[in-house]
Amino acid sequence: MPAAQPTPRLYTVEEYFALEEQSDIRHEYYHGEIYPLGGPASAEGMAGATKAHNRLIQNCVLALRQGLGGRECEVFSESVKLAVEAGAYYNYPDVVVSCDPSDDDPHTVHSPVLIMEVLSRSTEAYDRGWKAEQYRQISSLQQYVLITQTRLVVESYTRVSADTWNLATYRRLTDTLPVPALGMELTLAAIYENLHIPPLRLADQ
Repeated sequence: MPAAQPTPRLYTVEEYFALEEQSDIRHEYYHGEIYPLGGPASAEGMAGATKAHNRLIQNCVLALRQGLGGRECEVFSESVKLAVEAGAYYNYPDVVVSCDPSDDDPHTVHSPVLIMEVLSRSTEAYDRGWKAEQYRQISSLQQYVLITQTRLVVESYTRVSADTWNLATYRRLTDTLPVPALGMELTLAAIYENLHIPPLRLADQ
């Protein structure tokens, strides 16, 4: 008879926040359980990101901040938590934009309008699947963008109604990614600046 699996320790949100303040790596929190960033099957929180991953995040943050100008929206990256479901699910998006002036929490974003994730081999299925499903439940979210770091591919899910999202895919440096909730466009040339990734070939699709 196989041995019984140990029951995982459940943490309160307050315990999770306290642990994160002292931890050298980032964790996700889901209904009392704590996982390394990237979900239960990933060690992404410990392994660290690639240079390409980091460049893409920085490029997106810079392009977004330049496009926002003086508008009352803020751009955050990597080390700022997102309350996907307050009191139940917290994670760390690669890039998140909030335009809620009433959100004065110094550590956590509560009302995102845009989330961008840079895909990694270890987290791609998670970012496309379960995490995307959770993000779509955030009432304030208007757009979810996935960026591939090894090829020129940007996928954008834009909210049409409460339960309907449109998908558009961009594959050329000359393409522009519309961000309607922020009234701007991001060029793929700006997103992929200094990455020297060749255009996507038909054989790669």
